[in-house]
Amino acid sequence: MIHFECDYTEGACPEILESITANNFVQYTGYGEDQICNQARQKIKNACNAPNSEVYFLVGGTQANLTVISAALRPHQGIIAPATGHINVHEAGAIESSGHKVLALPSNDGKITAQQIEETWQEHWNDSTHAHMVQPAMVYISFSTEGGLLYTKAELEAISAVCRKCNLLLFVDGARLGYGLASPANNCNLSDFARLCDVFYIGGTKVGALFGEAVVITNKMLQKDFGYIIKQKGGLLAKGWLLGIQFDTLFTDDLYLKIAKNAVEKALRIKKAFEQKGIPFLFESHTNQQFPILTAQQQTKLNKKYATSLWQQLDNGKAAVRFCTSWATTEENLNQLLEDINQL
Repeated sequence: MIHFECDYTEGACPEILESITANNFVQYTGYGEDQICNQARQKIKNACNAPNSEVYFLVGGTQANLTVISAALRPHQGIIAPATGHINVHEAGAIESSGHKVLALPSNDGKITAQQIEETWQEHWNDSTHAHMVQPAMVYISFSTEGGLLYTKAELEAISAVCRKCNLLLFVDGARLGYGLASPANNCNLSDFARLCDVFYIGGTKVGALFGEAVVITNKMLQKDFGYIIKQKGGLLAKGWLLGIQFDTLFTDDLYLKIAKNAVEKALRIKKAFEQKGIPFLFESHTNQQFPILTAQQQTKLNKKYATSLWQQLDNGKAAVRFCTSWATTEENLNQLLEDINQL
């Protein structure tokens, strides 16, 4: 079976394994207070052009989302998110379990707009009984989204402007940030996220690391006491250098974007192969996730050899199926898939 169901089926890029092996018997101070972590933090700050930011390393995406939101919100506050947002549908109620409601907004493509955000804020404050309701205090979006889509720089700037106008914090889930940045359809860079967001994270788990996410906080208010919240949520890794060395490696010689680009290029070849067969897509994605709409017969044929994700069941037995490439997708596996698509 050849796996295209997600972008975290493999271990880690060779450069990271080499770095860990080379440092395996070096003694490092615990809890991320070592020189490797500090070096990685500085590289990330430089890449983001954000010298006054603070960078924290956490193990996984759900942990990062939970920790950031718990640290940012007061007990009566909630977070605005697309209905399809990861925190709303794929984290087992982690946010709600912390006492904060996810205020889900309808979305056909997994994105929300500045207008939707402002309307939600106004609806709350224009209600004479607003003190009886959950107060919107933060906005959550993903880049790239769960459907592989991207926000343009103009869209991010509009959302950021509304958030600042309405005194809402802006948080970007960057679990697949590398694949978004590497897309030929993207016009944003790390500096834009540092400039426009209060907090975002750089995903490692899905982009070449064994595990790990780098949370970048630009808002001074959120920086205060964030380390306490990490510890309280069980996110402070004793062997913190294992996180730091991975991001130090990923942010050396532009490795993070180089390996992400490999995944995106292969995904776009898959996209082209389906297009040439006249097969439509659920989303117009230009990242490492593709969502062709297949007939039951086409699904059965491909499922004999390939592991994929059933994304959405549609009418007449058709379904949107996710094909996901990663930094480690091989040319051999890709070519086999392309040949089989051509035979559909």
